[in-house]
Amino acid sequence: MSSGVVSSFRQRDPQSRRRAPVARAHDREGDKNSLPRRGSILLLLVACLGAAPAEPTAPGPLGAAPKTPPGILVNVGFDQNLGDPVPLDLPFRDETGRTVKLGDYFGAKPVILTLNYYECPMLCTLELNALARSLKPLKFDAGKEFEVVTVSIDPREKPALAAAKKRGYLARYGRKGADKGWHFLTGDQSSIERLAKAVGFRYAFDEKSGQYAHAAGVTVVTPQGKIARYFYGLDYPAKDLRLGLVEASEGKIGTPIDQLLLYCFHYDPLTGKYNFVVMSVLRVLGVITVAGLGTFMFVTVRRERKADN
Repeated sequence: MSSGVVSSFRQRDPQSRRRAPVARAHDREGDKNSLPRRGSILLLLVACLGAAPAEPTAPGPLGAAPKTPPGILVNVGFDQNLGDPVPLDLPFRDETGRTVKLGDYFGAKPVILTLNYYECPMLCTLELNALARSLKPLKFDAGKEFEVVTVSIDPREKPALAAAKKRGYLARYGRKGADKGWHFLTGDQSSIERLAKAVGFRYAFDEKSGQYAHAAGVTVVTPQGKIARYFYGLDYPAKDLRLGLVEASEGKIGTPIDQLLLYCFHYDPLTGKYNFVVMSVLRVLGVITVAGLGTFMFVTVRRERKADN
């Protein structure tokens, strides 16, 4: 089995299962990657070579991606399990080494869940950097309106490594109180596998390189632990994250404007994006127009009656 990181996304469909094509991602952090467009999903093929720093620094040198045998591709991807529960009873260890249950981070707020590993030399660093970058413009605060839970898929990784990763990303996020809202967990193989299966996150271990082949994306989960939204690739628009969190919270966070935007923007599970819905906007405009005409007619009739009197 050869070294490589593969991103492939498959929509869960009761009638059929479709697989999107695969593209390669070679750029360093900060370069513009090809992003998913309407009707398609961004899939990434990245080589995981060398050792990664514990801090969220720029990824290490990237060479030509090795040829990956078809066998490893079959086991890697992202299946959509929208509406399915995640097992909240799973035991993990937080960055302090304390034993916790996944459910400790649920119950009151929606959760952004990411599956990565902390010594990943390329894709995980890019993904977490992108998430931190997308969270910064949000007026919502991690720990106040939502939680972020990052879980390592590598059972060899320990809390000390998770703690170092957390320090780096809290500094990058730069939001007060975020230490109570962004959690970095490690766990044993059985807990990791059960969580990954529930989320639809399929990955494979390459024994030759000692690295993991895996997809890129984050999942938004309701406070009750049900999967609400998937966002793919290495770019998560702040608008999409905000609307996903508002939906997952069932309106408990956000403003009336967010509810109006949810009416005008429809979540497309194929692309993992919120798309503008013309008909919804036309309906809103129609209601506003009718209300305006009604108000105008009411005021006009009242004025005429007063004039007659």
